[in-house]
Amino acid sequence: MKIKKKLFLWIYEGILLVAACGVGAYYVLSYPHFFPPETRYIHIYEDRKDFDALCHELVDSANCRAIEIFQLLAKLRKYPENIKSGRYAVEPETNSNELLNRLRRGQQSPVRLTFNNIRLTTDLTTRLSEQLMTGADELQRLLDDEEYCQSLGFNTMSISAMFISDTYEVYWNIPAAKLMERMKREYDAFWNESRRKKAENMRLTPVEVATLASIVEEETADEDEYARVAGLYVNRLYKGMLLQADPTVKFAVGDFSLRRILYIHLEVESPYNTYLHEGLPPGPIRIPSPKSIDAVLNYEHHNYIYMCAKEDFSGRIQFAVTLAEHNRNADRYHEALNKRR
Repeated sequence: MKIKKKLFLWIYEGILLVAACGVGAYYVLSYPHFFPPETRYIHIYEDRKDFDALCHELVDSANCRAIEIFQLLAKLRKYPENIKSGRYAVEPETNSNELLNRLRRGQQSPVRLTFNNIRLTTDLTTRLSEQLMTGADELQRLLDDEEYCQSLGFNTMSISAMFISDTYEVYWNIPAAKLMERMKREYDAFWNESRRKKAENMRLTPVEVATLASIVEEETADEDEYARVAGLYVNRLYKGMLLQADPTVKFAVGDFSLRRILYIHLEVESPYNTYLHEGLPPGPIRIPSPKSIDAVLNYEHHNYIYMCAKEDFSGRIQFAVTLAEHNRNADRYHEALNKRR
């Protein structure tokens, strides 16, 4: 009887032990340990793979309530010695085992990379570096490297034409050169057979189309005027006239805030000054949107060769066929400017 009682107690204690181990294993491997109010993203830099700093970030940003469990599992699986850089998501009610598996595999959450309304390459590299691990200086070095740009089919003045404004999914720690290669693939995909054929029919290269689109986009904020403005500049190109595009002068001067172009500005020596040099500038004066590029490729056919901002300061444009008509439009605009001082 005593033997049966002891046996029963051993079995009972064994069951309790197994149950306790099961509960413990569940708590360690499956129970949620992270409770951020919404998905948080942890960033691990290539030159800052600090396990203790990561743990602090998990507590502060991801609201980890059992960092000791995460640390224990990480050390058992030798993660501190094998940290991978990247951007990792921590969703509400994530458990340590799940997150650790993600970190060890380098299973990142991609960044939705965007850039628009960009004028200078320095603006571009700053915008990109704000969204990626890669620094602006590293990206700028590539854009300023003539030999490297030529390897992609551009030069340092035309390289901005390679960047097609859109939203792209990339990994946060993508190297600068890999990002450039990705942008070149996107450029090649954008410039499909149909677009290239239209550019060829206009006797323009894709870079020249992008350059003209950049001028068009600076001339008007209204997308419904893009094709008409493009047609005006195409008319000037075909007639062998100077483009005399004010935005190119602003680019040459380095001041896009100019409200009035003066004679002193028109005399600035620069390949971008279309009051001095025939044809298109050597590269875009901003990164044009796909809409403005397509507007150039599908430009409006008309006889306009002059334009002037409307005197109501609506941002829209008065178009003219003759110089006399244009001068009247310009006089009204300048009179309105003078009234506003």
